[in-house]
Amino acid sequence: MIHHVQLACPRGSEETSRAFYAGVLGLTEKPKPRALAARGGCWFAGAGIELHLGVEDDFRPARKAHPGLLWPDLDALASRLAAAGHPVVWGNDELPGLQRFHTTDPHGNRLEFLAPA
Repeated sequence: MIHHVQLACPRGSEETSRAFYAGVLGLTEKPKPRALAARGGCWFAGAGIELHLGVEDDFRPARKAHPGLLWPDLDALASRLAAAGHPVVWGNDELPGLQRFHTTDPHGNRLEFLAPA
């Protein structure tokens, strides 16, 4: 089992991360332990998912590597993402039995969302 997935973010981007991961995706921010909080970044959780956003001073978005996140209502999520100005690129014919799409977070990191077809 996986405890969490960490994605990189630029220094000072916590509010942008919160607006996307909590605001658009609807995840809940999880307080970072005091020993780690000073490093910056933020953590989010919801529906069996835990994502950590960690600061990288030499930040480069992950454009190919990505988490594949199971999501209960892809259509509703795709609508929220598109309304917030994020790309939604469907790829339903590529993995039998799965409906899926890719998007990017505000930092340019690739994310994949999937559900059984």
